[in-house]
This record gives sequence, C-alpha cells and structure tokens, in this order.
Amino acid sequence: MSTDRTPHTSIEIIDRGFEPILSPDTAVRRIATGFEFTEGPAWLARGRFLLFSDIPADTIYRWTEPEGHTIWRRPSHQANGNTEDPQGRLVTCEHGSRSVTRTEDDGAITTLVSTHQGKKLNSPNDLAVGRDGAIWFTDPPYGIRPEQAEQPANYVFRLDPGAAEPVSVADDFSRPNGLCFSPDQKFLYIADSDAELHHIRRFRVRSDGSLAAGEIFVTIDPGMPDGIRTDRTGRLFSTAADGVHVFSSEGKLLGKIKTSQSASNCAFGGPARNTLFITAVDSVWAVDLNPSVNSP
Repeated sequence: MSTDRTPHTSIEIIDRGFEPILSPDTAVRRIATGFEFTEGPAWLARGRFLLFSDIPADTIYRWTEPEGHTIWRRPSHQANGNTEDPQGRLVTCEHGSRSVTRTEDDGAITTLVSTHQGKKLNSPNDLAVGRDGAIWFTDPPYGIRPEQAEQPANYVFRLDPGAAEPVSVADDFSRPNGLCFSPDQKFLYIADSDAELHHIRRFRVRSDGSLAAGEIFVTIDPGMPDGIRTDRTGRLFSTAADGVHVFSSEGKLLGKIKTSQSASNCAFGGPARNTLFITAVDSVWAVDLNPSVNSP
C-alpha cells in the first residue's frame, strides 16, 4: 500500500543521544487520512494490526499495511484511549458511556468501571495496564458539559483486577491525560494538558499501588502533552503541537519526530515493536525506528 512521505514532516536531532533511535531508512509517513479527530492508537500483537479511535466519528478503525484502514467498531461510544492488556485484549476509555471497557476474545464488550463512590465518571481519557492487570486511567472532563460532572476532581484512578470501583491515586491534576509506565513499572508518568501547565509529572509507584513524589519531569513546548509512551530503555515519547518529542530517562530533550499537524497520541507496534504510530488530527502517521527501540 502506498503511503505519503510528505516533505512537511521531518526528524529533528537535538542531542546525539537521539541518533541510536534512528535507523538509516527512518522516515515519517502518513498511513491513513480523512478522519475527524484521531486518538488512541493501540497495536494488538495477536492480530498483528493497529486500532485507533476517531472520537467525533464514533468509530474505532483497524489498520494493516496490506489492507489500509477499515471500520472495526461503530458505534464506539466515542472511544478515546485504547491499550492491550497482558492477555492481549483491548481495553478502551469511552467518552460516550463514561466508562472503561474490555473487548473479550469472542468480541463481547465488558464494562469494567463507570462509577467512583457511586457517582458517574467524568470521561475516561487514556489508560495503561500494569503487569498485574491493574488498569490505571485518567478522568478529565473533556467529553462532558460542565453541568454533567459528578466527580469533585479530575482524578487519576487505579482499577484493581476484579474490583467494582476504582481507587483514586492522584487528585491534584487540572487536566490529566496520557499516562504510561517506565519499563520496570517503578515509575508512572502522567501528562497534564492544562494550557497553563502543559507538563508531564513522574510518580514513584509504591508496593501497595499508591503513588509518591509526582515532580514535574518535563514541560512540553510548543503545545501540550497528550499521549505518552516509553521505550524499553526508558526514553519518554510525548505528543506535542509539532509532533512527538523524545526525552532521555533523565528528562533531556533528545529530538523530535515532526508531523504537519498537532499530535494527540502515540503507541509502539509492528512485528518488532519498533514502529511508532502517531495520531494527529485527521491522520495517522508511522515511523520505523531502530529495531533496538522496542516498547516494553
């Protein structure tokens, strides 16, 4: 299938630490376009395909290199963030239903959580699943009107396996958005997409599942952080207004993977897990990085 290698995209090297990430044929390519607003890329390893959301279109799309994109689920209840759990099942944040759901092996959809302390969630946005199966997700108010909010804060939650309701692990965010673990899962990174803050905080994950510290790790400029991911060495990839910014595990900006539109989310996938898929407004982009850059 042909792809668009538009000249409006580029790789910007800021520090030599970015060079090992790149392969000789690294190129940013647009693999799908014509959507309303793309989000939530997730690679399903068992099926060897990419899923991503178009929130206003109420659709989750499926993409493969030979076939391009096709409708995978419609309606999707305004699905936003997606991820794969340790069993290879899709877990999704749904704005429309104000819930977190799981797609079972037979295609059935299970609602995992929709309330906290008996009140409706705001609009679950993005999520990460720990090795123990606990689901960590953010709950900003982007998908609802102000008068619809029932939660007293915009929480970050942890839903333990088998639990009926989640536990609040952070309540001091303005607009909690993307989140991801460090490769060893000792740290959790959480983006705050407030226009005045636009930073990513790093928390230490305690043995009981609570969070400690929470210092500002990096600030994104231009734009705001949205979806974030780490690779197996601990480098942090964050979406921004000009694409994806790549930071060392110490928080040093190494380089940028630029797109011609503001990026909303990103995820690693492909057979070697070294393809970075990027959702950006009406398109989906992909960049093949060095094979050593594997998602944890």
